[in-house]
Amino acid sequence: MYTYKYNRRKEIIKNTVYITFILLLAVISTHFIYYKFQKTRSIDFNSDSLDVTYHEASGDRITIGRITPVTDSVGLSSKAYTLSVKNNLTEKVPYQVKVIDNAEENMNYEEENLIPKEDLRISVKVNKEETEIYNLDELEEGLLLETEIDALATNNISIRIWVKQDSKLPAGSEMYYNGLIQLVENNTSLAINK
Repeated sequence: MYTYKYNRRKEIIKNTVYITFILLLAVISTHFIYYKFQKTRSIDFNSDSLDVTYHEASGDRITIGRITPVTDSVGLSSKAYTLSVKNNLTEKVPYQVKVIDNAEENMNYEEENLIPKEDLRISVKVNKEETEIYNLDELEEGLLLETEIDALATNNISIRIWVKQDSKLPAGSEMYYNGLIQLVENNTSLAINK
């Protein structure tokens, strides 16, 4: 009959090696995850009163590359383009958010491959307020939002865009929309790199 002899010292050494390995793996993983998300916040603009941070790797660019008509409820759960607007002043600051055509990108496509604005729906949500939905062609000069930010506050803005359900465009076809999100303060577009 075999009897097992418990060796306390061996168990302590083995457990110490396991715990050290797990802690090392956790620290390295946390480091890589943290820096992965830091890189997605790479495009920043500012003025004397406002700081603007785009949270997507694409920055201020909005792109649709395939026709997939969806309902508004599905469109509201699609990918969001997010940005933060921070007020550096001790007073309220008015600003506007516009979505304009990216003429530079659209030059790469023929006119018949561009999605018409009347087939696009766009939504905007500021912080925890109610989401507003528009047809893109209804926006005058691309004006999506006109508001003001409280003193020393930060507004988080989410913008979503999708092809509306009753679109006559062929589903699955590769048509494109390229736009830019512009933040305008005092009739001046903020585009000063930090």
